[in-house]
Amino acid sequence: MLTAFARAFKTPDLRKKLLFTLGIIVVYRVGTHIPIPGVDYQNVQTCIDVAKGGGSQGLFGLVNMFSGGALLQITIFALGIMPYITASIILQLLTVVIPRLEALKKEGQAGTAKITQYTRYLTVALAILQGTGLVATARSGALFSGCTVASDIVPDQSIFVTITMVVTMTAGTAVVMWLGELITDRGIGNGMSILMFISIAATFPSALWAIKTQGTLADGWIEFGTVIAVGLVMVALVVFVEQAQRRIPVQYAKRMIGRRSYGGTSTYIPLKVNQAGIIPVIFASSLLYIPALVAQFSGGTSAWKTWIEQNLTKGDHPVYIVTYFLLIVFFAFFYVAISFNPEEVADNMKKYGGFIPGIRAGRPTAEYLSYVLNRITWPGSLYLGLIALVPTMALVGFGANQNFPFGGTSILIIVGVGLETVKQIESQLQQRNYEGFLR
Repeated sequence: MLTAFARAFKTPDLRKKLLFTLGIIVVYRVGTHIPIPGVDYQNVQTCIDVAKGGGSQGLFGLVNMFSGGALLQITIFALGIMPYITASIILQLLTVVIPRLEALKKEGQAGTAKITQYTRYLTVALAILQGTGLVATARSGALFSGCTVASDIVPDQSIFVTITMVVTMTAGTAVVMWLGELITDRGIGNGMSILMFISIAATFPSALWAIKTQGTLADGWIEFGTVIAVGLVMVALVVFVEQAQRRIPVQYAKRMIGRRSYGGTSTYIPLKVNQAGIIPVIFASSLLYIPALVAQFSGGTSAWKTWIEQNLTKGDHPVYIVTYFLLIVFFAFFYVAISFNPEEVADNMKKYGGFIPGIRAGRPTAEYLSYVLNRITWPGSLYLGLIALVPTMALVGFGANQNFPFGGTSILIIVGVGLETVKQIESQLQQRNYEGFLR
């Protein structure tokens, strides 16, 4: 990886793209530290210090991680990339349900551009909704539990100040979306993924140092070294599984058109072990937030509210762990089912004269693909569930705080985006370097 980056900086046009990407990243990180109007910055910092010292960050840990810590600081980029991710997932699911969106997807580049436009509109709408919820949470003091000045984060609670805060955060989300698209067009890699990568990586140093300062063995250095060692093992495991795939051979029959022969080639269909990616973890986390949020904002005391607060808001509770794991497994199968259509793949293969050796074309091919896909989705879904529960295991096992960085959503995204970015850099280097072929 380091060799690829060194060679990239020696190539003028690639160096220009890399420097442009780094410049956008700097702008994004600066924006995550600019507070929005109407927020008492001193009180926010006081509550953040309380949270670091062992207080709770409430239900916003995942969203805060995706925003690079900007959510709890209530900055102009507080919502980060999360509204765009949610909008993209919703549009992807609706494409399967709504025939109009499915037809747009099949239209090629023009249809994809239209779906992207719809994604932008939905992102702004979700930013307004989430911004309003964040402001209401900050005003009520529920953003930080255990902080005495949490209710004084927004001193002026007038309608004008509230609207100004929501508009500022919505505009910040639009700017983040624009920065991501700039990276995609003029930089290296997928812009949204790069910004997500930077947001998560920005929380690593503080999380690691918190583990060191809270440790008791040799001034915390033993805990710190243990976490680093576990992290390296986790990265190696994630890289191994993310690269693993089942290759189904496909043979194309020869066809004579005039005097020329076409086809007769051999290829394969790569089915990844983790075909669903990070989506099941995000779905499961979001779904578990819903009952906890309803219980948090509902008044009074009742049996169902007490049960939710005791079982579904604590990451180390057995009911929470089992529910979270089962939801990840379910959404892994669900997302693979809607993102990969064996019948469509079988029809396309039959249309172009392709077949799997030993399997008849058409329906038997679709049934074979479904059988293989279900078999490899089982280990993929169990792997996702176990990786997502690593922070909880660390919390239960040796008392690490909830900011345990190596595991769950963070390590999956960082490794996945890192692998994809390095692949893009290497592919662009191969386009400009033909020495290996000439020799």
